[in-house]
Amino acid sequence: MKQKIFLSMLALSLLSLQTITAQNTASTAMAKRKLQPADVYRLQTLGDPQVSPEGNWIAYTLSSVDSVQNKRNTDIWMVSWDGKQTIQLTNSPDAESQPRWSPDGKYLSFVSARNGATNSQIWLLNRLGGEGLQLTNLKTSLMDYSWSPDGKKILMTIKTPADTSKPKTPKPIVIDRYKFKQDVVGYITQRDPIHLYLFDIATKKIDTLTSGEFDQRGAVFSPDGKQIAFVSNTTADPDRNINTDIFVMEAKPKATPKQLTKWPGTDDSPVWSPDSKTIAYLSSASETYTAYQEQYLTVIDASGAGAPKYLSKTLDRPVGNIKFTKDGTQIAVLISDDRERYIGQFNLATGALTIVAGGKRSYGAIQAHSNNNWVAAMSEPQLPTELYAVENGVTRRLTKHQDAFVTPLELASVDGYSSTSSDGTKVSSIALRPANIPATQKLPTLFYIHGGPVAQDEYGFDLTRQMLSAAGYMVVGVNYRGSSGRGWDYSKTISADWGNKEVIDIQGAVDYAVEKGWADKDKLGICGWSYGGILTDYLIASDNRFKAASSGAGVAMVSSLYGVDQYINQYDNELGAPWKNIDRYLKLSYPFLKADKIKTPTQFMVGEKDFNVPAVGSEQMYQALRSLGTPTELIIYPGQFHGISTPSYVKDRFERYIGWFNKYLK
Repeated sequence: MKQKIFLSMLALSLLSLQTITAQNTASTAMAKRKLQPADVYRLQTLGDPQVSPEGNWIAYTLSSVDSVQNKRNTDIWMVSWDGKQTIQLTNSPDAESQPRWSPDGKYLSFVSARNGATNSQIWLLNRLGGEGLQLTNLKTSLMDYSWSPDGKKILMTIKTPADTSKPKTPKPIVIDRYKFKQDVVGYITQRDPIHLYLFDIATKKIDTLTSGEFDQRGAVFSPDGKQIAFVSNTTADPDRNINTDIFVMEAKPKATPKQLTKWPGTDDSPVWSPDSKTIAYLSSASETYTAYQEQYLTVIDASGAGAPKYLSKTLDRPVGNIKFTKDGTQIAVLISDDRERYIGQFNLATGALTIVAGGKRSYGAIQAHSNNNWVAAMSEPQLPTELYAVENGVTRRLTKHQDAFVTPLELASVDGYSSTSSDGTKVSSIALRPANIPATQKLPTLFYIHGGPVAQDEYGFDLTRQMLSAAGYMVVGVNYRGSSGRGWDYSKTISADWGNKEVIDIQGAVDYAVEKGWADKDKLGICGWSYGGILTDYLIASDNRFKAASSGAGVAMVSSLYGVDQYINQYDNELGAPWKNIDRYLKLSYPFLKADKIKTPTQFMVGEKDFNVPAVGSEQMYQALRSLGTPTELIIYPGQFHGISTPSYVKDRFERYIGWFNKYLK
């Protein structure tokens, strides 16, 4: 009898436990919340995966926000190939980057400016454990490095030492270069050439490999350790052209470099085949400067015999991140194609292309693990970047850093659609719809336009559009003409004709969303940054149906930027000199010159130190609308370059976007 009572009580307890569990599950599901601007402090960024020599571990970088210091900090982590173990290797406030395995797998090196050092140094971590050991003591800037195949030396790419003294009264900035400005870098004065050096790990001796007035970049050892390939522009004035060529030299001091390629355009990113006989690289489609450049996967005999062979030319899609398979018969690349970025593999002998892994997602950095097996970074519409194993085309997730970020959130659904512009052009877009909103419900809609213009909106995680959608908006990204992913002709068709085809492409995407009943035609907004900000200005000057706009880092009087931003080559090659082509400059400046036609309340934003698209453009547009009485405001982020990087400013920008659009659309 007692046993029956006990069993009955046990059954009731289990039933109660199941009920509580079900309630907790339902409560957890109900507890999901909208993405908020403060979530920028929680989002981590993964990158630079490196496979250990035996293939059991993958080292990578993980960047997190230090809210107290109001900056991002990067540490080195590693994950096992089976995904069962994840280990943090560094944990300092100084930031570590560029993890690289020693060829014997005993050490993992990284770069850091620890303990208040002015310059970054190479450090070593013993695989068996212990603290990092500082390996170098450089007095200047380390740009890149790699291990020699025998593990005895390190190839370093170093910038020539400049005068780092800081007098009480700074010296005048003396400039005599054709291109003299660059975002983040600032003013470019005298040449500080970048050269190659060999560091002997045992003796700490540094040997000079290259010298002279020209830069050498992208240096890589051949797998047999005998040669080094690198990239250089040895023309009379490298500022005035896009030329770079591939050179090879013996891996020893005083060796004479041999020029392999002679294309007047750009040849860069050399990668050796496993047998050290072939070099794969990227070669530009055009031999002269164009902002709408496309690059082809190309191979050449490392001896210089024969002509280069173009593997991806007929593909007509952007490629990058070259990696040979372990047996050297295939070359893998990342391919951008109509809102997707997938892993493709070219057969070296036949040139045939095979898709290794793709779909509605965006693959990032790839590294070879073994034949047909890869490690890749990848993001999906509702999941920020993680690392994955790709085994015979099948993905297997390795890291789970983003689970803590996405678990409490209800994120927007993401779908693609195609529209037809007024001239018959087919245009691809991506639409984000707020979570738990019926598909039939008409919504206030923001068209957030990507920059570039040579870029594309992809099926990857997009924090900005997810943030705006969480505020109750349908958000649309439009891959207007000028974007990549649809072929070189689609991209370069806007050359010297800004604010024309892109405008009708975006208008067509707007028309489609309104016709389908997704977008409320009385509550339309438009926004973007860089070329997205420029197009925002073009749209509000062409179309008064937008009830609110936010233009980030845009332009106004285009001629006023000649010599003020970093695009002198683009002006001279695409638009021509203002004194010879002023009508063209005036035509492209129509948002500013026809500002009296703009009725859309518009918010302008820009970084104070932006040399990419300087503040003058945003200031001019703001002043024009302010003078005309059109509602406007100008936000300048102190000390920021083209990309807003300070976490509190990133949060502030989201808050200002949402506040501005809520004011006029809700």
